[in-house]
Amino acid sequence: MKKIRLKILGLSYSQDQSGAYALVLAETDGNRRIPIIIGAVEAQAIAINLEGLKPPRPLTHDLFTTVLSTFDIQITEVFIHSFEEGIFYAEMKITGEKGNFSIDSRTSDAIALALRCNCPIYTTEEVMGQTGIIIDFEEPEDELTSEEEDDHTIYDEFTMDELNEMLDKAIHDEEYEKASVIRDEISKRGEVLPE
Repeated sequence: MKKIRLKILGLSYSQDQSGAYALVLAETDGNRRIPIIIGAVEAQAIAINLEGLKPPRPLTHDLFTTVLSTFDIQITEVFIHSFEEGIFYAEMKITGEKGNFSIDSRTSDAIALALRCNCPIYTTEEVMGQTGIIIDFEEPEDELTSEEEDDHTIYDEFTMDELNEMLDKAIHDEEYEKASVIRDEISKRGEVLPE
């Protein structure tokens, strides 16, 4: 069975389901996309890692990653192996002192851990055929121009010191979506953020 490697394209708020997000995965050697609807907690766990934010206390996935590394266990890959009745099924391939194992996992949890462990994500041609969509990347030029012109946020008027204080507060208060927007504004201005 040929595996198709996937990468994470991003997250967006789901217009169809209240309180849910769409996680979009893309095949690395093609133009098909897989949208996966996930909950707000799982979206937060993925988003803070994608944005490079460091929460003041470890989230569940961070804790799990620390336990794995403490006991010298590695997640070698995440495999989305099937799609049944609207649900994606995944497993994590792990290796450690006791051998190699496959562990059943919710897809969103497996992807949150794959990000933290820097391991590949795969699926099958069957899953891609059932759920994959092809995105047409050719957009009219005026749409691109209007997006570029609309690159302002509510944080435009704040100084860099004020933005950094607000970023620290948002992370401390675990308001990661707000922190992400503030971080984007700082990055847009060319400020180098601490790792």
